[in-house]
Amino acid sequence: MAERPEPATPTTPAAAAAVTQSRTETYQAPGAPAPPAAASPASPQARATALGFVIGRGVARVAHAAAYERGSGDPLYRPLWIYAVDPGAARGEGATAIINVPYEPLRDGPEGALFKVISRDAGTGTRYKTLDPNAVDVLLQSGRAPSPADARFHQQMVYAVCSAVYAAFRRALGRQVAWGFERTSADDPEGTHLLLFPHGGQRENAWYDPVEGSLRFGYYRAKDDVAGRNVPTGYVFTALSHDIVAHEVTHALLDGLRSHFMLPTSPDVLGFHEGFADVIAILQHFSYPEVVHAAIRMARGALSQAELLVGLARQFGHTTGTKQALRTAVEVNDRGEVLPRLYCADAEQHEMGSVLVSAVFDAFLTVFKRKTARYVRLATDGTGVLPLGELPADLQTVLAERASKLASQFLSICIRAIDYCPPVDIELGEYLRALLTADYDLVPDDPWGYREAWIEAFSRHRIYPPQVRSLAEDELRWQPPDQVIDPNEELSFAKLQFRGDPGSAAGAAELERQAAAIGAIVVNHYPQFGMTQPGPRPEGDYLELPCVQSVRSCRRVGPDGQIVFDLVAEVTQRRVVAHPEGDFDVYGGATVLVGPTGELRYVVAKNVLNARRTERQRRFVQGRGRVLWSVEKDDRWIPRRDLFELLHQKTPR
Repeated sequence: MAERPEPATPTTPAAAAAVTQSRTETYQAPGAPAPPAAASPASPQARATALGFVIGRGVARVAHAAAYERGSGDPLYRPLWIYAVDPGAARGEGATAIINVPYEPLRDGPEGALFKVISRDAGTGTRYKTLDPNAVDVLLQSGRAPSPADARFHQQMVYAVCSAVYAAFRRALGRQVAWGFERTSADDPEGTHLLLFPHGGQRENAWYDPVEGSLRFGYYRAKDDVAGRNVPTGYVFTALSHDIVAHEVTHALLDGLRSHFMLPTSPDVLGFHEGFADVIAILQHFSYPEVVHAAIRMARGALSQAELLVGLARQFGHTTGTKQALRTAVEVNDRGEVLPRLYCADAEQHEMGSVLVSAVFDAFLTVFKRKTARYVRLATDGTGVLPLGELPADLQTVLAERASKLASQFLSICIRAIDYCPPVDIELGEYLRALLTADYDLVPDDPWGYREAWIEAFSRHRIYPPQVRSLAEDELRWQPPDQVIDPNEELSFAKLQFRGDPGSAAGAAELERQAAAIGAIVVNHYPQFGMTQPGPRPEGDYLELPCVQSVRSCRRVGPDGQIVFDLVAEVTQRRVVAHPEGDFDVYGGATVLVGPTGELRYVVAKNVLNARRTERQRRFVQGRGRVLWSVEKDDRWIPRRDLFELLHQKTPR
């Protein structure tokens, strides 16, 4: 075992603190009927079939795979050592940290409620010693010491970082997050865990496998010519890069939230998946005080030039030939000015993702400058011009604290916005609308101009939402449905049944009951939800029955303690488009947000018959995106099953 680092104060990310501060009891609304024990001939599925829609298998998935709920006698946290950056970082840069992850009972692996670490090399089949998280020395010393040579630390690293990112999602969304995959295997007979392979094979790659339900982290030999604190031809493990682990688990979580974002229908969709995962990894940097303080000190407060914070996967870049971070959140010129990356509708997916990352960080920098300007003025006798040399220690501390707090807020906004995105074929401009609406819903008062900063940043990067007349905030936010649809009492919080709190439904039967109520509204208002009557069309296309993909109740808490209750549902319809070069599927549908009294607050729809979307998808599928699709024997185009492995062949994005 490697020499243990000096004792450190455990870092408690804000998300972990929020998730662990409560225990759960089963709650049932007064007067509500008890949940049925099992489906019957009069079940929600039967009701759906009779009304002309289907309930997707993803609806009940969260009832079978949910995070551990802390009991009253449980500890709050499990402190574990991690690399806060990667093994190539120096101790003075905050290279290692103890992170407090939400407590849960663990089996060897570690294996908890949602994550199961596999101690087998996925490439060679070699079995390594398995971490026993309950061993006395492990408990007393906050886990295994950070070491590239210790396979058990590799196991600990991926579990701890994945748990921290999951906690951030759960806090922002106000509910449990279900996985998007469906499988059983010898490694996971119940099919409820995301499998983590710290040794995913000898290759320069790391990826999320939605078929196997796993994250695979490759390892490789460094190039002969390396940079930084790395050894030529030495082994590099992607599982030890905080950025890579955070990025890959974000892909898995986003797949659970929006399964149709896995369909490579346009550069925007793939770019969003890549860019969003990078955004989460970058903002997670700010969870570690030592890293933030070191970056602030070295960059003299200029976050845009703080490579520790804005660079991604530094060790990977240093050992694969680029001699710099694999990617950066921003580009700056010689004068330190941020250079926007401009949106192009036909950009390569990774370039598209970098545009999104740059726009988000641009907005972050704007708000950070607003919030810290007073402290800079105080430290400079009102001039606002910092003197040469190192910043005063107190100013470094204040800037670091403000940066960490702001990053936590931006992280929550970015994640929460997923609930306001359309369920299919997202465009980057629509994510801006989702961001603004999500923030307004929880924090209508915006004294620091967060939403103004978002709008300005996205416009500087030439990211514009489709079909808007101006960049006014009220024009960009989603609006309530034009057509008034009466509240549905079956969806009111007085009728919903919970397990513990509104973020956890009582069970599969209750979720399917809610889905049936959503579907009953949809079939009576097809156009409102971007759908049309199922069946064949004159041009040869065919429309399937609408499908309720998911329905989740939420309890969101704002920065000032304000609470918002919502029900978020995802409804889609598949259209099989007949084409001489091969049939392909186009999806339409809507994300539906239902208020606590059963009223429809927002319906974010994408029309299944939209000609512009259909033609754009056809050109991409049969053109530059051809490599991402396969053609079946009946000339039908389907997405590649190994999509992320293919996208990440040369870089562990």
